[in-house]
Amino acid sequence: MKPLGKIASEISPSATLAVDNLAKSMTAQGIDVAGFGAGEPDFNTPDNIKLAAIEAVINNETHYTPAAGTMRLRTAVCRRLKEDIGADYEPSQIIISSGAKHCLYLAMSALLDPGDEVLLPGPYWVSYYEQIRMCHGVPVVVGSTQEEGWRVSPEKLEAAITDKTKCLILNNPCNPTGMMYTRPELEKIADICVRHDLYVISDEIYSCLVYGDAEFCSMVSLGEEIKKRTLLVNGVSKAYAMTGWRIGYIAANAEVAKVISRYMSHSIGNASNIAQAAAAEALEGPQDSVAAMKSMFAARREYILKRIAAIEGLNCHEPEGAFYVFINVTGVLGKKCGGKVLATSADFCEELLKKGLVAVVSGESFGAPGYVRWSYAASMEKIKKGLDRLEEFLATLE
Repeated sequence: MKPLGKIASEISPSATLAVDNLAKSMTAQGIDVAGFGAGEPDFNTPDNIKLAAIEAVINNETHYTPAAGTMRLRTAVCRRLKEDIGADYEPSQIIISSGAKHCLYLAMSALLDPGDEVLLPGPYWVSYYEQIRMCHGVPVVVGSTQEEGWRVSPEKLEAAITDKTKCLILNNPCNPTGMMYTRPELEKIADICVRHDLYVISDEIYSCLVYGDAEFCSMVSLGEEIKKRTLLVNGVSKAYAMTGWRIGYIAANAEVAKVISRYMSHSIGNASNIAQAAAAEALEGPQDSVAAMKSMFAARREYILKRIAAIEGLNCHEPEGAFYVFINVTGVLGKKCGGKVLATSADFCEELLKKGLVAVVSGESFGAPGYVRWSYAASMEKIKKGLDRLEEFLATLE
């Protein structure tokens, strides 16, 4: 048989989903694994949203919708964007798709030609790198360090720009670090993008999960020049505990929106009509559930930060947003676990799962060796159990 496509054959599977699947497989075998790999709220979808889906079925909202999504949901997105970040969009500028991950893929498909370079601040979410390659682009990783607060400086970004650079992917707040750019920092980045005429894919899926005194600022709120170059990606997965409903959206200028709508019409056709009805209720309805979940995430964040700070050999940057801590494990690398040297954070994660029954994701997956990502989108009871096991595991290292 002829070989499969070269790019498709080289694509790596999602490390976060792989860890989550392994943890679930072990649990199904009766093994008590404490899993912190997936970026999925442990809460149930609020009842008013579930009821909206049931009503949609009863009302026979089970047919095709326009490729860009129902008018009700696109209008609801516009209202939510106006209320939350002060941005004005028309429904014609909104594209609804099957989750924010698919929206990112659509955005890159619309922008990239073979060989186009994409600036990718590191550490980066695992799917960005592979999606750029899937769309025949070239990822250009612009790294940052824990000492820099995981913020990529404007100087580093500008130095990485070439005549092939097409766009910048910005995840704010960031997965995996929880870092969030301030308004002055974003203004400098926006100025660079406008001067070099770059598009920005702004992934703001964690925008409602911001803690302490930090204040979220959207890239599109910084003026018309950067707004027209920005493809804003968001969705209902994290804010409303709707990961399995698979609804995300893109807000973009009218020309880009038309192109993406055509991609939708020839790929998945449209996102689930029933899920769109549920998402519309999420955006239009009471927002108290969002505040309640955020409050619980904040409490978990405080607890895990205190525990990590007290563990010898580990440390982390305090995350401003999302629901992850990116833990520095370089202080324990080189030690042995049952005779095996923990040379990398991938080794650390493997042995922690096998011996400690705790599942986390290695930093190699995010372009940051020496770190592990621990999600606190889990119950406090589970977090306490996991941290207790982590300490017990570390005590066995030689």
